[in-house]
Amino acid sequence: MKFAHNGTIAGVTLSAILLAGTAAFAASHATLMVEGSDQDVSGGSVTASKVVAADDGWLVVHRTGDDMKPGPVVGHAPVKAGENMDVTAPLDESVASGDKLMLMLHGEEGGMKAGEFEYTLGAKEDGPVKVDGKLVMTVISAK
Repeated sequence: MKFAHNGTIAGVTLSAILLAGTAAFAASHATLMVEGSDQDVSGGSVTASKVVAADDGWLVVHRTGDDMKPGPVVGHAPVKAGENMDVTAPLDESVASGDKLMLMLHGEEGGMKAGEFEYTLGAKEDGPVKVDGKLVMTVISAK
């Protein structure tokens, strides 16, 4: 790579290259999150309003109770690295009004096939994403 006397590389300033690299670094370290609110699930699906993932993975819908521990999986949908808006996961079974659902970010690691959800409760394949030992999730109530 050769620098011109005016501080450019093929017409691109060094500042622009550094700025682009910094933005990519910041995006890869964005705050991971799952956001959602209480909603009507009678149509057979649940929607997270926003999911931020470091890598491709899954929005996974777990049953939960007052203990706020993840229970059986009742739905899932793929997410891409970065910000995902209005992610809708089809439900595999009926959910009654008043049931609590945990919307959780899972990764795409450890399984046999990329792009295929392989997690079962307690397994390592496509397992939950944690930040500082805490699950990336939110709990909503079905209406």
